[in-house]
Amino acid sequence: MRRLLKRTIAFAALAVFSMAGATASPAEVIDRIVATVNGRIILQSDWDDALCFEALLSGRMVNQFSDDDRRAVLDRLIDQELLGEQMKSASFQHASESEAEARVAEARKLYPDAATNDGWQAVLARSHLSEKDVLAHVRQQIDLMRLVDAHLRPAVQIDSKSIEAYYRDKFVPQLKESGSVTVALADVSGKIRELLTEQKVNELMISWLQTLRSESRVSMPGVAAPPSPGVQSQ
Repeated sequence: MRRLLKRTIAFAALAVFSMAGATASPAEVIDRIVATVNGRIILQSDWDDALCFEALLSGRMVNQFSDDDRRAVLDRLIDQELLGEQMKSASFQHASESEAEARVAEARKLYPDAATNDGWQAVLARSHLSEKDVLAHVRQQIDLMRLVDAHLRPAVQIDSKSIEAYYRDKFVPQLKESGSVTVALADVSGKIRELLTEQKVNELMISWLQTLRSESRVSMPGVAAPPSPGVQSQ
């Protein structure tokens, strides 16, 4: 709802400026469009929110992000829009609130001062996020990954030769390098299969996103690294 409201404001502002022929001063700018995906807009505030969220989950500050980091976050927002279109016709179990809360609880462990509710609220305030914002972001992330799994995982087949090759060429050498006791192939074949499956799904996801982009109208007019979130009015 908040995102829809901000988008409505952005379109209304554009219409007013167009009809009046006015030029707004920097202090009057509420938001701006940083990208469009098949006609749907991504606002500067969407980008700022995504930066704050990624910073929170990685235990970093937004001002530690490089220009490349910030652009990568915008690219992920575009990917999310593209995958969101595919979600309409997909069948999978959407994330529950309890699942999202469990993920957020893991993120809290990155911050020693978040052990108490007051401390956690202080962390969120520094990150310019509310708990509702974080839960919504996490649920979206879970849903997108389940969409990817539902779409791609059934096509992935890992044969025994691939498992044996990984065990021989990577797993055993890593054990020797770390000084660990060698583990029999039979004891780890299931874990290796899952690892190779995840790697293949990631490869297919990259290819899928490239295809979706090539088939879509994606524009990033005048994109530059955004200022640190919290500067604009929310």
